[in-house]
Amino acid sequence: MSTPVDHDERMARSKLSLAGLSIGDAFGEQFFRLPEVEYAIKSHYSPLPPWPYTDDTEMALAIFEVLRQEGRVDQDALAIRFARRYAKNPGRGYGATALGILESIGEGLYWREVSSAAFDGMGSMGNGGAMRVAPLGAYFADDLKAVVEQARLSAEVTHAHAEGQAGAIAVAVAAAFAWNVRGKLTAQTGTQLFEYALAHTPPGETHDGILKAAGLPRDLSVPTAVHHLGNGSRVISQDTVPFCLWCAARHLDSYRDALWTTVSGLGDRDTTCAIVGGIVALSAGEKTIPGEWLQAREPLQW
Repeated sequence: MSTPVDHDERMARSKLSLAGLSIGDAFGEQFFRLPEVEYAIKSHYSPLPPWPYTDDTEMALAIFEVLRQEGRVDQDALAIRFARRYAKNPGRGYGATALGILESIGEGLYWREVSSAAFDGMGSMGNGGAMRVAPLGAYFADDLKAVVEQARLSAEVTHAHAEGQAGAIAVAVAAAFAWNVRGKLTAQTGTQLFEYALAHTPPGETHDGILKAAGLPRDLSVPTAVHHLGNGSRVISQDTVPFCLWCAARHLDSYRDALWTTVSGLGDRDTTCAIVGGIVALSAGEKTIPGEWLQAREPLQW
């Protein structure tokens, strides 16, 4: 399959989302390490650099590289890149299920078999498909049908369960939406983000959680939102993606505000911040990403 005519333009916006995702990932990860973390968040204390990133960024880099080379999700190529990146640096915080899948792929087993075998044949419904996918949504932002299908393909490599794939689709669609509304934000744009995501996320618990998030006031306290939606503590799509979309919808105009709101929800904070960062960078723009945060994040290892 030939790459699109506008491949370079698509890669540029994918790179912006990758920056937002990786900085969010590294930012959120620091709040697992700080003493008196809730005070640090309340006072908006930015942790001292450097900020190492996690498996969220490693896997997003793999997607970005496959898109750069192929202009689409080649699942076999993506599986190999996931496994190679894991083998090169396994200490990035991979979960046990992802670790097992990636080690098996690295040993030569077919990705479809090992992905489908997870959780006694049900497949993973984890939030890993969602955490890495925003740059893909950016890449295909002018082709919504492709956003949905390519997001599903990217998730399926490690997440055979429909919920794991639904989370990836919802985040990719939100990222595409964020790109398409840049410079046109209104008081209704957050509501429209939910409408967009709900229209294209497959039925199931993730969809139901997003519907619940859409009904919560944007000015609700974060602890109350977490009570209703989760914060990724279960490390599954259903308790991660709805909260992330609520945070993104609340702050589509400000990367900084979006990340402080997201991290205040605690939970799986590197992943929630990665998801929100990858979306909001596209609507708020590169200039709203604090320069000191970019400098604090460790350089991306290509």
